[in-house]
Amino acid sequence: MFEALTDRFQATVRQLTGQARLTPENVRESLREVRRALLEADVQLTVARDFIARVEQRATGEEVLKGLRPGQQVVGIVQEELIGLLGKTPVTLAGSPHLPTVVLLAGLQGSGKTTFAGKLAKWLKDKGKRTMLVSADVYRPAAIDQLERVAEQAGAGFWKAPDGTPPVEIARLGFEQARTRGFDFLVFDTAGRLHIDDALMSELEELKRTLRAHQVLLVVDGMTGQEAVRIGETFAQRIGVDGLVLTKMDGDARGGAALSLRAVTGKPILFLGVGEKLDGLEVFDPSRIAGRILGMGDVVGLVERARAAVDEDQAIRMADRLRRNDFTLDDFLEQLQQVRKLGPLEDIMKMIPGVDARALAQMKPDTSHLRRYEAIITSMTRQERRSPRVLDGSRRRRIAAGSGTQVSEVNRLLRDFDQARTMMKRLKNAPRGLAALRGKKR
Repeated sequence: MFEALTDRFQATVRQLTGQARLTPENVRESLREVRRALLEADVQLTVARDFIARVEQRATGEEVLKGLRPGQQVVGIVQEELIGLLGKTPVTLAGSPHLPTVVLLAGLQGSGKTTFAGKLAKWLKDKGKRTMLVSADVYRPAAIDQLERVAEQAGAGFWKAPDGTPPVEIARLGFEQARTRGFDFLVFDTAGRLHIDDALMSELEELKRTLRAHQVLLVVDGMTGQEAVRIGETFAQRIGVDGLVLTKMDGDARGGAALSLRAVTGKPILFLGVGEKLDGLEVFDPSRIAGRILGMGDVVGLVERARAAVDEDQAIRMADRLRRNDFTLDDFLEQLQQVRKLGPLEDIMKMIPGVDARALAQMKPDTSHLRRYEAIITSMTRQERRSPRVLDGSRRRRIAAGSGTQVSEVNRLLRDFDQARTMMKRLKNAPRGLAALRGKKR
């Protein structure tokens, strides 16, 4: 997400930090590039103009122009204003002391409400909360059945009203079900339309009153560009919205909706939806998003991904095996699988501060061999995985045939395994190496 913005902003950052001396003229020229980038990313004209005016006012002040490192000071100003535009601080989903907390999802048809309902239920489950999903979409064929499947995948509760029950009655009965069954959250999915109309708005107003919703979240397709702003304004004025959710952000290279919606509606963005999988939900953090756009990385996001992907018990077992000098191909396979859980390698590298987006695009890291490595290892016998020394030529040919690969790839895997084992030995012998892996002090 935000690829076009990131490319243009990073070019401006390099231009500013490379200047030996800043003047109002070259600051203004750099900001013209930023303004073009914002408009090309579908940021609303008024929002882009106001943003540039604020940055220029601060960046052409005497204090900055006389600074020892004025270029970096201006970049700092751009970052601060970008964070302010995105909302300054992250806003979380608010719970209610009176259970269940009711979250009403609103949005147009195709915005991704049903998928987001499942993602939210899984996110809440990971925080120890029990969630029930209910749908009042009686118009779209199989919409309620789709939500039932999503609820099952997310490990959430689900309730379905008898056929023919009107939406407002579904809301009343669904709330009673969630309350009597002791759920912490009730996530209520609603019908959408292809466009905003009075019937849609009237139904949402009535559902909100019936449910006494604690949170109304507007789910917007991030790829709709400036149309998202009009949708956000209309829903906020007519229904009353507490927070925003932008979906399909992995397919949007512009990202202008994220910058415009917050400024125009005055409502915080709570989540970004990326991908179809239920773990593809990202809490919206303005400072981290600004860091990504400016090419400053997202170390916190990287650490969070690692925590989610790496099983603590597996790490402890790995440390014990290292202590016994017993690193096998099974352990190597475990590491490969954890790397794949982190997500696409290019996305991970973008989170590392200082990685040049242009160089990364040219490099296009190929991770397809990781799948082949998994196939090769799983084609081995238990003895071969534990004692790779027995892998002679005939065994390697058999493994290559069984995994649909070439003998050269089997040889490459074994070379990479030897390098990993050597690295693990060094980690074991390094000061605090093994203790650090186990999270203990020596």
